[in-house]
Amino acid sequence: MSAEIVNLRQFRKKQARSEKEKQAEQNRISFGRTKAEKQLTHALNEKADKAHLAGRIEMDDDGA
Repeated sequence: MSAEIVNLRQFRKKQARSEKEKQAEQNRISFGRTKAEKQLTHALNEKADKAHLAGRIEMDDDGA
């Protein structure tokens, strides 16, 4: 029944590196967009806002 001997300092460092790599992968997914992709998203949002505002109905002061 001999168990594998583990250095706790090395184990903690290895675990910390693993957690940092997972966080880095999430950040690459979340923030890793090219400038062209950002501009396209911005243009589409602007177009949608203009279409939404174009369909507004103006109300008179008396509510009719």
